[in-house]
This record gives sequence, structure tokens and C-alpha cells, in this order.
Amino acid sequence: MADIGTSNGTGTSTRDGTARPGAAGVLGTATVVTGLLAGVFYVFACAVMPALARSDDRTYAEVMRNINDVIQNPVFLLAFLGAPLLTAVSAWQLRGSPLPRRWVWAALAAHVLAFAVTSTCNVPLNDALAHTAAPATARAHFEHPWVAWNVVRTLLVTAAGACLARALVLHGATRLLRGATRRPPRTSRPTPGPGPAGTRA
Repeated sequence: MADIGTSNGTGTSTRDGTARPGAAGVLGTATVVTGLLAGVFYVFACAVMPALARSDDRTYAEVMRNINDVIQNPVFLLAFLGAPLLTAVSAWQLRGSPLPRRWVWAALAAHVLAFAVTSTCNVPLNDALAHTAAPATARAHFEHPWVAWNVVRTLLVTAAGACLARALVLHGATRLLRGATRRPPRTSRPTPGPGPAGTRA
């Protein structure tokens, strides 16, 4: 029979008996933070960039430069860096749980790809926009590639969030199943039989 590990009472199963407390909490936090990050990218894709597309070149370049400056703040960086880091921690904590682990690893792969897209595509475009003086030239080299790569990273982070949500459901189901299998079976009381022959109750 395969070894399904032991439970430490916090929802974490281990093969070697090592306690990994807080696995459910880390997985849930990673799911929420990933959803927040996907929401930021989604708002750019469906509202910010379409609205800016109606602006003239000078307004477009100025607003995007301002956005690129103000978005570098602790609140955004907490989600941008925290989502993949929390997912990586969750993948390590759930390494003894095969079903949730696969989904968490898939989410981590999507996060890594989204981070790579941002670092190698969107950020260089932001830097080029900041250092190009002519608004029309800056916009021509920036707008369509940035919008396209933002859609790509939005889809990747959304996929990561869906994978983490699936892992959270499986993790909860695994906890319930293990809790049910660990309960002692109910014992029925023996029914009293008839007394000895010749005696009355």
C-alpha cells in the first residue's frame, strides 16, 4: 500500500513526518495575492490602455510615464513579488501531497513566465518610453507591443490564480478525507440476551 504520509493537524501531510505548519494559509494567501495581481493587469488591459488610446501623443506619453513612476511602490511590489514567492513556498510545503502539488507547480510555472514577460518585454518598453523625447515616436514604439505583452501576462497570472484555486479545493478535500479516515469506528453496544433458563427478569 502506498504511504500517504501523516497529518500534523494543520492540513499539511508529510511523508517523513516533518511538520510543515500553515500550508493551507500560505496556499490561500498565494491565491488571493495572485488574484490581486491579475486584477491589476486586467484593469490595464480592459480600461487604462483603451482609455489612453483616445488621447493625443503628448498626453499618452505623459500619463504612461507617470503610471510607470507611481506603480513602483511597496503595495504593488508586495503583490508582484509576493505572488510568485508565496506560490513557491506553497509548492515546497505541499511536496508530500501529490494532487494539490501538481496544480501549485503549474501556477508557479505560469508566474515565472509572467515575471519573465514583464522583465524582458514590458519593463524595457517602459524604459524606452521614459528616454524618448518625441511623444509621437515614443508612442509608436511603445503602444502596441506593450498592450500585447500585457495581455499575455494577464492571461498567465489569471491561469496561475485558477491553478491555485484548484489546488486549494483539492487540499481542503484531502484534509476532509484524511480526517474521516482517521476517526475511530463506532462500536455498537451488545444487546442483552435472555437470562438463564428457569430464571425471571
